[in-house]
Amino acid sequence: MPTTGHAVAVRPWDDAAAQTIIAARQALEGSLLPILHGIQEAFGYIDARAVPMIAEALNLSRADVHGVISFYHDFRSEPTGRHVIRLCRAEACQAMGSDRLAAELERALGIKIGGTTPDGRVTLEATYCLGNCALSPAAMIDGKLHGRIDAPRAIGLVRGARS
Repeated sequence: MPTTGHAVAVRPWDDAAAQTIIAARQALEGSLLPILHGIQEAFGYIDARAVPMIAEALNLSRADVHGVISFYHDFRSEPTGRHVIRLCRAEACQAMGSDRLAAELERALGIKIGGTTPDGRVTLEATYCLGNCALSPAAMIDGKLHGRIDAPRAIGLVRGARS
């Protein structure tokens, strides 16, 4: 989950690096979430190969680990594009046109929400509240929040993210 104002740093999956992340957080209380966040921060997603590693380290079933990954919408099981656009789909943003905005972004990028452009540069995701209801509709691009966004501005931001 990008939280800074820059593109997602995606690096190839590495078992040894994942084991290091797991070991560094394993003793924390409630360590599963910090481990998952650490792996996603390092690789941009949580590879399926991490599930048995985490399960073994924490004495959990693989189903338990997978259940947490699939429950939280912010965890990804697939690599993302270099840039991540998160469009708020909560009620306040819907009331202010986020459905129309989603359709415009899907057309401009040539993908559906949840997808990544074929060139691997942009991932479009739905999120269900960015906490910016007063300035809806809202989107987050590479961790930077944008409010009162309309289709022309969103398309411009997408073009800026792709360049």
